[in-house]
Amino acid sequence: MEQIELLTVEQLCRILKIGKNTAYKLIQTGKIKGFRVGRCWKIPRDSIDEYLNFKVNGYHYYSEV
Repeated sequence: MEQIELLTVEQLCRILKIGKNTAYKLIQTGKIKGFRVGRCWKIPRDSIDEYLNFKVNGYHYYSEV
């Protein structure tokens, strides 16, 4: 079984060099997938990669399926 790397909002902010407000907005709008465990957000690393791929290449990963 493949393990999924989960990141925190703070790690997301460091990776994308953005503030917490922007990070939460990206999660709330669904541009970056995430879920809550209690009060903490967990973001799959793949979700960040998909978001960056969309921003760089101008298309969304799921649109090709």
